[in-house]
Amino acid sequence: MKILAFESSAVSAAVALIEDKKLVAQSFQNCGLTHSRTLLPMAESLLAGCGVPLSAVDAFAVAAGPGSFTGLRIGVATVKGLAFPSDTPCVGVSTLEAMAYNLEGFSEEICCVMDARAGQVYNARFRWQHNHLYRLCEDRAIRLDELAAEIASTPQIVIGDGADLCYTKLNSICPGLHLAPPHLRFASAYGVAMAALPVLQQGQGINAQTLDARYLRPPYVTQKH
Repeated sequence: MKILAFESSAVSAAVALIEDKKLVAQSFQNCGLTHSRTLLPMAESLLAGCGVPLSAVDAFAVAAGPGSFTGLRIGVATVKGLAFPSDTPCVGVSTLEAMAYNLEGFSEEICCVMDARAGQVYNARFRWQHNHLYRLCEDRAIRLDELAAEIASTPQIVIGDGADLCYTKLNSICPGLHLAPPHLRFASAYGVAMAALPVLQQGQGINAQTLDARYLRPPYVTQKH
């Protein structure tokens, strides 16, 4: 099964093609350009470089949230546009769960964090055990002091675009906290594809019309009114 996956939930953008569990190709950018300028060209270049036509893609996956309102909309809209003409199945996955696939093989609990502003982070925690990813809590928006109280006594490896913020604020009161390696710290499209794979293997993909972003909070601009 060939899956073309997209990650545009935060500042970086990524596209990956997997075949079953094999990573065929991946493209990543963290250059400050808007995802509307980078995401689709990245996908087109990646497929062309692999010699894989769009018609050979069996399914699409996208990080559906939480994350930046604009970034999520661009990723979801891109997948909708690609999947709709051929009615190719889609999966929207948790951005936070997808991050945890970067750290397969790490023994510590994985604390996935994204800067949610307003004094909060988007967060979920996971653990790898026996080659299986276990979720320890649901995706949520949480204050850093609340998160600190929860993780203070358990070693954690922190990943995500909010990792530096979390580590800076909490390392003095959470001695077991440490940062994921820099090259693994941002969400990857490979993680999106791997999070989507079991859903597709169970025949639970959805159509393009049904696919949508999933926000933990309404857009910040909306909250102010």
